[in-house]
Amino acid sequence: MERWSGKVALVTGASAGIGAAIVEELVKHGLKVVGLARRVEKVEKLAADLKSAPGKLYAVKADIAKEEDIIAAFAWIKKNLSGVDILVNNAGVGTGEPLSEIGKGSWQVLDVNVKGLSIFTREALKSMKERGVNDGHIIHLNSIVGHSIPGATPATMYHASKHAVTVLTEGLRRELVQLGSKIKITSVSPGVVETEFADIYGPELKKFLYKENPVLQAKDIADAVIYTLGTPPHVQIHEITIKPIGEKM
Repeated sequence: MERWSGKVALVTGASAGIGAAIVEELVKHGLKVVGLARRVEKVEKLAADLKSAPGKLYAVKADIAKEEDIIAAFAWIKKNLSGVDILVNNAGVGTGEPLSEIGKGSWQVLDVNVKGLSIFTREALKSMKERGVNDGHIIHLNSIVGHSIPGATPATMYHASKHAVTVLTEGLRRELVQLGSKIKITSVSPGVVETEFADIYGPELKKFLYKENPVLQAKDIADAVIYTLGTPPHVQIHEITIKPIGEKM
């Protein structure tokens, strides 16, 4: 991780859960981290808590579903920190709507998990190209449901969005190879992680997920991100699948 010291990392969905854990680890490793979130006050509090760490956290407010907010965030980074060396596409939303009852929540899932992720990726690559960065790293927070659909739950637009992330990861890898770029792309696919993410599914399903099944913690995923960033320049971790011991899904 020494080679990343002083470099700039952008983490979306940085206010809580996995995003906050990733931010904390990156700052502890000496990076300048831009934490994006709608609840920017939570990122500001985290920045204050990490004041004595080797790196620094910058809190920036943005709605990942709005392209104008994404463009504005990159403009702020360019003005204040030159540009991005690492992008962690962590922000994501879920839905409990089955496909037969699809509604507004499902379209929000696509806006954040697919459209937002893709725009962030485009802008990060543009930032790297402008500055001649050929060894950056883009990390997509995927899910095990991006590779198969668990039998315990109905298929939703969330499952579809994560399958899209799997395809986008492989598609970008091929693009970068064709361009002769050394920029890395990694998909991190966790099983059940105990965060506030499951609040949308209601108390009964949340209890089933977190109390009746083995779970991962947010730091487990942050550790995986640090691992993949710490690999030698010639090593690309294309996919990391992480499950708690005994997971049934």
